Amino acid sequence: MYSLAKPFLFCLDAEKAHGLGLKSLEAAYRTGLNPLVALKPPPLKTRAFGIEFPNPVGCAAGLDKNGEHIDALMSLGFGFVEIGTTTPRPQEGNPKPRMFRLAQHRAVINRLGFNNLGVDALVRNVEKAKRNGILGINIGKNKDTPNEKAAGDYIHCMERVFDLADYITVNISSPNTSGLRDLQEEETLRRFIGELRDAQEELGSVRGHRTPMLVKLAPDLSDAELDGVAEVLNRARVDGVIMGNTTLDKTLVQGHRHAGEAGGLSGHPLYGRSTTVLRRLRTKLDTKIPIVGVGGILSGADAAGKVAAGATLVQFYTGMVFRGPELIGECVTAIKRRREGVA
Repeated sequence: MYSLAKPFLFCLDAEKAHGLGLKSLEAAYRTGLNPLVALKPPPLKTRAFGIEFPNPVGCAAGLDKNGEHIDALMSLGFGFVEIGTTTPRPQEGNPKPRMFRLAQHRAVINRLGFNNLGVDALVRNVEKAKRNGILGINIGKNKDTPNEKAAGDYIHCMERVFDLADYITVNISSPNTSGLRDLQEEETLRRFIGELRDAQEELGSVRGHRTPMLVKLAPDLSDAELDGVAEVLNRARVDGVIMGNTTLDKTLVQGHRHAGEAGGLSGHPLYGRSTTVLRRLRTKLDTKIPIVGVGGILSGADAAGKVAAGATLVQFYTGMVFRGPELIGECVTAIKRRREGVA
């Protein structure tokens, strides 16, 4: 079904196509036409962060920023769905146009800038959802909040979603909020993560349950930066890491008419870089800290490659743009075959 809709969607502006695609998925879910969109993959139970996932293939944050399509996305067969990034206050994001498809590269450049309706709107949407699956909520800071006060924004969001999320992701790796990636600097990160870990444990004590906290990193970290970040995360004993986000390296699509656009690059060209950094991070992180592999997954072999590099779970977003929901089952099958040692 997606193969029929794709040519029409690709005639539209990328951001408009994104919105229409989600509305179409929602319509298919509500009318019971999901089997025409995607067949659910077989179970492949995977445990991470103290959670048992029905399968290790997830929907990455960014696809459903406000949690408006949780049930529709879960019905496609994802092992988990991550919504957001959400911020304390609503914000429009960067001026349009701010999303560009690079079809021949199977890639997207975006500079959306945490456009969302705010955490209160997201909470209302989550509370209305049936939620037949594992839900992650990705949190960030508002654009006009200085980094020295960033922890307050993240803690505010954490407090609001703590009882609703199966896990929370701290996004400090988007390239589209000025200065956000500076939070990955070793000493800054040490203070920042320390404050968030304290808040996480305090909330767990007060609320009577513990919600895992993951940290989402950029694939553009140098080896030295990655070493420092890994040391901080090991000492803080975070529950998990997501590697990674979009890249600022446009040499991967050099010569394309959109290569000069500001923003982060996602999709197939990112696969090699993100997987290499994932592999290195796995050697530096405590083995008790699982990694979610993200970046450039457009086939089952790509997903299995992330697992081979050290990921316990995988996610994709741009893969949905170019492959549609059939990619979910393909990835689950490839990871299952890898586990069974089948070539």
